[in-house]
Amino acid sequence: MARKVMKQDVGTIYQKPNGTYHYRYQINGERKSISLKTKNQEEAMRKVKELLPVLKATSMEVVSAHVAHARNLIKPANVLLLTEAWNVYAKHPNRATPATVNERLAYEADWRDFLKSLPKGCQYLHEVTPELADAYAQKLRERQLAVDTHNRKIKRLRKIFSTLVEYCPDGSPFQSPVLWRKDREEQEHNTRRLAFTREQEQALLDVLADSTHKVKNKPEIRVIYHLGMFTGQRLKDCVLLQWHKVDLERRRIWVKQFKTGKEVTIPIADQLLTVLREAWAWKCDEYICPNCAARYKQKDASGKDVGCNKVGLDILRVIRWIGLEPSVEVPGRKKKATVYGFHSLRHSFASHCAEAGVPKAVLLSILGTDSDIADKYYVHIGEEAQMEAIAAVASITAKSDRQRIEEALKLLDTPDVPAEEILNRVRHVLKA
Repeated sequence: MARKVMKQDVGTIYQKPNGTYHYRYQINGERKSISLKTKNQEEAMRKVKELLPVLKATSMEVVSAHVAHARNLIKPANVLLLTEAWNVYAKHPNRATPATVNERLAYEADWRDFLKSLPKGCQYLHEVTPELADAYAQKLRERQLAVDTHNRKIKRLRKIFSTLVEYCPDGSPFQSPVLWRKDREEQEHNTRRLAFTREQEQALLDVLADSTHKVKNKPEIRVIYHLGMFTGQRLKDCVLLQWHKVDLERRRIWVKQFKTGKEVTIPIADQLLTVLREAWAWKCDEYICPNCAARYKQKDASGKDVGCNKVGLDILRVIRWIGLEPSVEVPGRKKKATVYGFHSLRHSFASHCAEAGVPKAVLLSILGTDSDIADKYYVHIGEEAQMEAIAAVASITAKSDRQRIEEALKLLDTPDVPAEEILNRVRHVLKA
């Protein structure tokens, strides 16, 4: 039997003997009663107030609201078809602005690839859920991509969705950290970009001077190799270097790096000066290597750079001449990993500077202040300090001077042992 009854605009709140409040109302001529699951009167009143707007609506409105919710027919105020999303993004003021056409095309290619992974029923941008983003990331993992390649694709898609977030009421579906891969996934791989040794660099110069080896625009390729070897600059900076950036009299080169926009100035080494003077004989336009420069700048119909790959293949052919394989198979990756390339000359340049004791700041003034290659060849703590630390630890178990002297004296009295052998043993003990 009810203990307390409270009439409302629609229906009645009542309390059962166990203290729980219930709500009784009528809809479509049918009487209903539901438990409010509380023994607190104020909370019961609040719950009923939340129900009143629905109960006061017509029965058809209530049914339509439930059906719309079930079928996900309620759309946000701003809706955007997936088929129109790229065009909207490409004109958005917050879009990414890549420095190259190739990178811009990579954004669009990754977007098209993601669309292919979506179910057919997904038509609007707001219908893309974190679960669909995660499913796409899983498909990328199955393609055996490098970790960096995988993460670049996720980064591009995250940028696209964050730019169009006004069409995503629940936020970007690409915000979850589980979409990214970690570097440690490839930590068992020992494959990395290698620097050329001095002997390998000399071998490269020798085959470039040997007429028996053929490659397109070989005289210019020889100049490009000299530029990379004696300036540490990237391939594009060397191929597209212009004569007005070179002063043969003052023996200095100025390079405004394409990748970073930084401008560096570099003295001209004797070997480089010789080949540059030879190149002056074929001067026909502003480029030091005119044929390679024209080849490098070739583009396809979409504006994508294709000539850089052609010149790159010519460069790799020279590396194969000296018996080195530019790329190797890596477990877990579909594509081979590059170990030797023109960029190896940049590593070699840094390595030689480190070995010669050139200050790191001087190297960075040549490579560019944002270069991370220097960190691979210049230790932060200093090798001498590290050696002192190891020596300090080793000295804990080492013999004292007095102990070594006493042991050496005993060896001098060893019978039936040649004097030369005894002398060697004494030297070993005293050095230990």
